[in-house]
Amino acid sequence: MILAGRRVVLGVSGGIACYKACTIARRLTEMGAAVDVVLTSSAGRFVGPATFEALTHRPVFTSLWERDTTLAHLELGQNADLIVLAPATANLIARAAQGIADDILTAMLLARTAPVLVAPAMNDEMFAHPATQKNLETIRGMGWSVVGPEIGPLAEGASDRPGRMTEPEAIVAAAERKIRAPGGALAGKRVVVTAGPTREGLDPVRVFTNRSSGRMGYAVAAAAYGRGADVTLVSGPTTLPIPFGVDVVTVETTADLQEAVATALADADVLVMAAAPADYRPQEERQDKRPRGDGPVDVRLEPTIDVLETTRSKRKKGSVIVGFALETSEGVQRARGKLDRKGLDLIVLNMANETGAGFDVETNRVTLISRTDTVQLPQMSKHEVAERLLDAVELLP
Repeated sequence: MILAGRRVVLGVSGGIACYKACTIARRLTEMGAAVDVVLTSSAGRFVGPATFEALTHRPVFTSLWERDTTLAHLELGQNADLIVLAPATANLIARAAQGIADDILTAMLLARTAPVLVAPAMNDEMFAHPATQKNLETIRGMGWSVVGPEIGPLAEGASDRPGRMTEPEAIVAAAERKIRAPGGALAGKRVVVTAGPTREGLDPVRVFTNRSSGRMGYAVAAAAYGRGADVTLVSGPTTLPIPFGVDVVTVETTADLQEAVATALADADVLVMAAAPADYRPQEERQDKRPRGDGPVDVRLEPTIDVLETTRSKRKKGSVIVGFALETSEGVQRARGKLDRKGLDLIVLNMANETGAGFDVETNRVTLISRTDTVQLPQMSKHEVAERLLDAVELLP
C-alpha cells in the first residue's frame, strides 16, 4: 500500500459535496493511510460521523469539547503528513484565511504545521465573488495548495462557471503527490509514457489494430505523477479517463507515435514505452469503403516503423528507457534480446498466453528484466505493477 505509515487529516465542511468526501476517505484508507476525519457541525448535517468511522476505522473529531479531544486541534495538524479540506466551503476558506479558530477544524488549521490541500466547493456566484477570490489568494500565499473547483452541474442546476468540487479520484491523486513527491527520486523529473494501441487504416472505415486497452500505460503515468514527476502521456485510441495532472498527446498511427516520441525524448528523463503499436499496415489505404458484397479482398501488409529503433538516438544523455515485450514463447530470452538490441535500460515482459495478464484485463503478471537482474512478479493489479516498475526505474544505476 503506497501510503502505508502516512497520516492524513480530512477536514470536511458543510456543503452538498460532503458525500464525495466519503470516497476520498475510503480511497486514502485503501492506499494505507491512517485517515483522521474532522467534521464541522454543518458537515455533520449532511454525513454523520458513523459513516466516516466505518470507512476509516478511526474515531471522528467533531468538537473541541469532547472528552479526550481537548488538545486534538494541536496534535492532528502537527503530526499529519497532509491536511485535505474537501469540500472546502466559502465559509471555511474565509475563516481559515482570516485566522478565525471557532471550531475544532479551524483551530487545527491555525495551529497546524502540516501542508494543506484545499478542494473548494460552492455555488458559482460565491466562488466568483471578489471576497472568495481574495481569500483563496491569501491561503495560497500561506503555502496552501488548491485543486479545482471545476465547471459542471451544481446542486441548483447546470453552470458554465467553476464551483463544483473536483472529483474524489483527482483529489486523491493530488493528495498522493503532495505526500510522496518531497524527496522522491522522480520529483521534478520529466517522464514520458506511451500507452494503448495504434490503428492503421485500410479504408475510411476499417483499421488494423490490436487488443491493447492502454490500462498499463495509464497506470504508469498516474503512478509517476503521484511520485512528483512531470508526466506526458502519449496515448493511442482508448476509452480510459485521463489521469489527473498528466499532459496527454493523442496519436492514431504508429507514425504518429514515432513523431510524438521523437519530440518528447529530447528532454525526457524517463521514457516508458507501454504502447502496443500495430506491427503491420496496409501498403495502400483505400479512399473508398469497399462493399462486403464485392467478395474476398486481398490486402498486402508491410511492417510499420520501429519507434524505439528510430528515436533512440534522440534520447537525452543519462535518460532511462523502459520497453515492453509481449511474447507467447521463449519470453525471457526474446525480451533480453530486445533489451540489448534496442539499447533499453529495463524491459517488462508479458506472456500473452497467461491468464490474468496481457491485453484488456485489470491485472498483469510480468517479469522485470534489466542488464543485471531478472525479477518475476506475481499476478497483481496493473497499478501495483506500475509501482513496482517505477521502483525498479529509481534503483537503476
